[in-house]
Amino acid sequence: MGRILAIDYGRKRCGVAVTDILKIAANGLPTVATKDILKFIKDYCAKEDVEEIVIGQPKTLRNEPSESMKYINPFLGQLRKELPDMKVTMFDERFTSSIAHREMLAAGMKKSDRQRKELADEMAATIILTDFLQSRQFGSLF
Repeated sequence: MGRILAIDYGRKRCGVAVTDILKIAANGLPTVATKDILKFIKDYCAKEDVEEIVIGQPKTLRNEPSESMKYINPFLGQLRKELPDMKVTMFDERFTSSIAHREMLAAGMKKSDRQRKELADEMAATIILTDFLQSRQFGSLF
């Protein structure tokens, strides 16, 4: 029974989150520089049992792929080449950055902490993974 790893892919940094072994809760991991994300994923998957990788899929309000997909698609190709047996799933990430900032405000974080972009990226990845887990849970009810 493996974990699920989620990536909030960005041009400079990638937020990363992972489930517990029972796939109940999502926890953020340290943000990784985009240039290092593939190596990080491969190393993490070598140490931990990961059964699926969820990549945030940026979309416009019209439900169309956003401009950011031109950076994500080459990464997806590399990921699938490096880990051909890994299940890779795209999941809608609309508003995750906004939600992350709102959650930081609600948690009473200091302005200096809220301005740390790597923290927002980590929280966005955690939100993506939490939403993904909830969609699977509620999807099975119907």
